[in-house]
Amino acid sequence: MLRKIKVLHIEPTDVCQLACPLCARETDTEFKKSNKHHLTVPQIQQHFTKQDIKNLNKIFMCGNYGDPAAGMYTMDIYHWFRKINPTITLGMNTNGALQTTFWWHSLGQLFNLANDYCVFSIDGLEDTNSVYRVNSNWKKLMSNAEAYIAAGGSAHLDMLIYKHNQHQVDACEQLARDMGFTWFRAKVSKRPFTEKLEFPIGWHVAQVNAKSISCHALNEQSTYIDAQGRLSPCCWLGSTQSKFITDFDQIQQSWTSENPNIVCVKTCGTDNITTSFSNQWQREVEFNV
Repeated sequence: MLRKIKVLHIEPTDVCQLACPLCARETDTEFKKSNKHHLTVPQIQQHFTKQDIKNLNKIFMCGNYGDPAAGMYTMDIYHWFRKINPTITLGMNTNGALQTTFWWHSLGQLFNLANDYCVFSIDGLEDTNSVYRVNSNWKKLMSNAEAYIAAGGSAHLDMLIYKHNQHQVDACEQLARDMGFTWFRAKVSKRPFTEKLEFPIGWHVAQVNAKSISCHALNEQSTYIDAQGRLSPCCWLGSTQSKFITDFDQIQQSWTSENPNIVCVKTCGTDNITTSFSNQWQREVEFNV
């Protein structure tokens, strides 16, 4: 690697059962749902040696097009990393309504270190979650989260706030507390709004008057590998099919030009105090569980 990597962001698959209207699966016209990719351990080995893995502090699974729980080799990848690096932090972001309770119980048992975590993206209660998380099965989601937590896994609940669910923010926080989640976070989406997905009244999107770039990937010493096995500096620069960016040097050079990379400005623009990435949450609560 040309730069020291301590955190690896993995997209284990570009498969997902949901049809969230603002997800890249729905908005990227060049993405073909019929082309189902599942990242394998050998593909990761093409980029990283065992020594690289031993030097990592953390790996987490999220991505742009798929849900990690849909990955054919998700569990294999986690076990492989933990075998090589027994102290590595494992993380995941998911909609939570895939797989069986046995699968989630197994994940909870595997995520047994202090900093391991799973983020469940839940945008409301039973009557509102599927407005954005189209096709989500509420009962399956709840059962899976319960199985994961019961097995000892640390769970975070992340909520996107819209007009249709803003009255449930407090109730969602209470749900997270009652179920044994360790964190609750809520924010207004920075993606476009629609007739069904309206801006919430009385809330705001944290705005940063960007004077420069404070690159999250450089600060965190992270990189991103997608479901096809391609490396990009971060998930934002690797968020489209045709413009999948691998050349980080060119991107960095743009930061001091009159036309800095627009993706970097939107995600990591800084006013020298905060960044668009670091101040994205309007509510963050940690529970003593």
